[in-house]
Amino acid sequence: MFNKEVKSVLDLINAFPDEQTCINHLEQLRWNGNVISPFDATSKVYNCKGNRYKCKNTGKYFNVKTNTIFDNTKMPLQKWFLAIWIVTSHKKGISSLQLSRDLNITQKSAWFMLQRIRNCFGDYSNTKLENEVEADETYIGGKNKNRHANKKVKGSQGRSSKDKTPVVGMVQRNGLLSAKKVTDVKSETLTREIVKKVKESAKLYTDEWLGYKGVSRIYDHSIVKHNQGEYVNGRIHTNTIEGFWSLLKRGIFGIYHFTSKKHLQKYVDEFVFRYNTRVFADSLRLDIFLHQIENRITYKELING
Repeated sequence: MFNKEVKSVLDLINAFPDEQTCINHLEQLRWNGNVISPFDATSKVYNCKGNRYKCKNTGKYFNVKTNTIFDNTKMPLQKWFLAIWIVTSHKKGISSLQLSRDLNITQKSAWFMLQRIRNCFGDYSNTKLENEVEADETYIGGKNKNRHANKKVKGSQGRSSKDKTPVVGMVQRNGLLSAKKVTDVKSETLTREIVKKVKESAKLYTDEWLGYKGVSRIYDHSIVKHNQGEYVNGRIHTNTIEGFWSLLKRGIFGIYHFTSKKHLQKYVDEFVFRYNTRVFADSLRLDIFLHQIENRITYKELING
């Protein structure tokens, strides 16, 4: 853990001035003095020179970066730490172009780093939402009015998924948020996603969309009628989740400009992670991320799906 609060890039550089301090911090977070082989967790481990270890049962050598997003990277860990700190602390994220300038690396390397980082966000909390929970859906994609005449998509208004991707989200009041890319917003789909993430004892608030009819048989379900100009009825509203949608869309359109359907969930996960760690200090947020870096993806896998 950090000895002092890290509030700026300069603080982070001072905390991790070289490769060895980064390695020491990773080893403390991952192993806490008890080195575990990534090839066989039950194996005895031999300490070798140069931050290397050997797994007795498999005979393989490894280090703290093995089987993580830092595996086989030529990029210094200090730059990785800087990239992670920037991504997790910037409210709307950062583009690969801006990151390449900040770290003095190529845009291709910055894009690859960002995609590897996003691949580790995931749903870091397995806790189900409870008490008062808001659920809502949104669509991510372009608007016809902003397109050139020969690029407009017919019948794409409203809840069409012809050129947009639906995302369903649930947020516990004063608690965690979960959001998932879905194929449609039919009752079966929405009910399935809500049941996965929300306890049956929760009070559920949604708008009047027919896709939420199925959850009324499972939850204490209350509706706010947007089509009648009603946005708040006592404690019944979906303003919290709608505020998150605004943040997500401003980030995607303002910073990234475009994201493909293939990579959309990774961008959603990025914004969900920042939302769920919004009250944490930047240094704690960085450590939380470094606890879940065992989700390496190669460049070939990224571009091929």
